[in-house]
Amino acid sequence: MAYEELLEEQREETRAIIEELLEDGSDPDALYTIEHHFSCDSFEALEKAAVDAFKLGYEVTEPEELELEDGSTVMCVDILSELALKPELIDVQVEQLVNLAGKHNVDYDGWGTYFEDPDAEDEEEEGDYVDEDDDGIRH
Repeated sequence: MAYEELLEEQREETRAIIEELLEDGSDPDALYTIEHHFSCDSFEALEKAAVDAFKLGYEVTEPEELELEDGSTVMCVDILSELALKPELIDVQVEQLVNLAGKHNVDYDGWGTYFEDPDAEDEEEEGDYVDEDDDGIRH
């Protein structure tokens, strides 16, 4: 798939995910953990991509091996950030991470997040805050 096609597909998917979350009653004002998914059959390539993502300021999960339907296996990591549920912010991260994935020849498998209950007790830890100037780009 061409680069621009992939980005356009991801933009559409981002808007669909956000719309579904909000239709289900997820808190529009919450700070969301965004999990960008990387996979590759080469642990070394995935590790290099993960290190670069970490250097950009993302949190990176431990690599995991995943068995596919055809019986083959791939290595996976999630690249994490916390953002408001705003498509323009997520689009910036998607483009940054698609470029990173391309640089290391790993697959960008989209992103996901979790439902945030607007009626839940506030569980912010001391020192947590929402950065109103966050533009989504990690450096």
